[in-house]
Amino acid sequence: YTPDGAGPFPLIVYFHGGGWVIGDKQVYDGGARGLSKQANAVVVSVDYRLAPEHKFPAAWDDGLAAYKWTLANAASLKGDPKKLALAGESAGGNLAVATAIAARDAGLQAPLHVVAVYPVTQTNLETPSYKANANAKPLSRPMIKWFVDNLVNSPADLKDTRISLVDAKLQGLPPFTIINASIDPLHDDGGMLETALKKAGVSVERKLYDGVTHEFFGMAAVVQKAKDAQEYAGQRLKASFAR
Repeated sequence: YTPDGAGPFPLIVYFHGGGWVIGDKQVYDGGARGLSKQANAVVVSVDYRLAPEHKFPAAWDDGLAAYKWTLANAASLKGDPKKLALAGESAGGNLAVATAIAARDAGLQAPLHVVAVYPVTQTNLETPSYKANANAKPLSRPMIKWFVDNLVNSPADLKDTRISLVDAKLQGLPPFTIINASIDPLHDDGGMLETALKKAGVSVERKLYDGVTHEFFGMAAVVQKAKDAQEYAGQRLKASFAR
């Protein structure tokens, strides 16, 4: 996704949702396109490998590989390699955060910002929002359990800090924007990540949008709050790119 004009533009590496099992860059066109428009940035949407054919940690390995590739190929994408951010929705929100951590640990250039839209950040399916929204549409607690069962090689994987981000070392990460929907089992996951980031000294803003469900973010053409959320994410990204 490339804005009109000569560039160079900031770059956003974007990860779609779908529980690491389903979904692709076509299904999540709305979110990626909206971020490109609102941040006036090139968005590289990643078709990472999916479970159960490619179990954990294949998608996470692909996330870091895509980040490295984007840095190396920025010029050919009309991008400015000094202005790079990460973003993702749901399982992709988890991948965006995990990729920022992996880039830090590998000594790579740090992203300037991370946008995590209703990310998966921990593995306890008994949080208040999981209980209150156990049968929510389009994402329910049984669906999340099915995704996780297809993803992991064994229950031990659930303790890995790439999945359970709230247990990861979060110090030294760039500013974060977390977006949550009220009708969503994952909205407490966003709050728990916000708390963990603040504890680690990371700058973070979180917005909870009332009356909308998981997956609302890509629906800006028909849902006003999705348009608002995309504009908010765009403003946050632009502010980091301008620093």
